[in-house]
Amino acid sequence: MEFPVNLRYTKDHEWIKIEGNTATVGVTDFAQHELGDIVFVDIDAVGKPLGANDIFGTVEAVKTVSDLYLPVGGTITEVNADLEAHPESVNTDPYGKGWMVKMTVDNPAEVDGLLDAAAYRQLIGE
Repeated sequence: MEFPVNLRYTKDHEWIKIEGNTATVGVTDFAQHELGDIVFVDIDAVGKPLGANDIFGTVEAVKTVSDLYLPVGGTITEVNADLEAHPESVNTDPYGKGWMVKMTVDNPAEVDGLLDAAAYRQLIGE
């Protein structure tokens, strides 16, 4: 499994990439593997201010539905519209075409409290 070192990770298996005050968020390679074939992504939080660990949507796989948790506080500004027609992108390219939301970050220092790639690997026992 792949865990890019330029990203930060949560214990709930989301990743975040920070670029200034903007962040891109998705689920990790481990999460998509555990979920199985993803058939639907439901995110209805654009424009809503949310805190770290707040639920921002759900991802539905063939046999389960899982909540998605925001890694840091902020406001979602964009949802990956391609996921509506191609939710399988989360399985095939979780760190690229399978990204879920873009957001403005309230406090970029919150990212420092997240896991780096090595700590995330340790968390999942890899």
